Amino acid sequence: MEKEKADQMIGIRIPKSVGERLENLAKRTGRSKTYYIREAIMTHIDDLEDIYLAEQVLEHVRRGEETVSSLDEVERRLGLED
Repeated sequence: MEKEKADQMIGIRIPKSVGERLENLAKRTGRSKTYYIREAIMTHIDDLEDIYLAEQVLEHVRRGEETVSSLDEVERRLGLED
């Protein structure tokens, strides 16, 4: 994995209950709240990107702006039919 050139600082607002959970976790484990926030983002950002991209493509399909193919059609085009 390529090393990031520089970290980027951002500010977020979270519900009080989540902040309290985060504070408790950090205290119990000796890690910083920032560590856990970074871990949560790094763990889930790929999934979030995939979800939002899939939603955009689905909307294009529904509007008729994207073509779709059945599995049989794809197999036939690729010469994979039985």
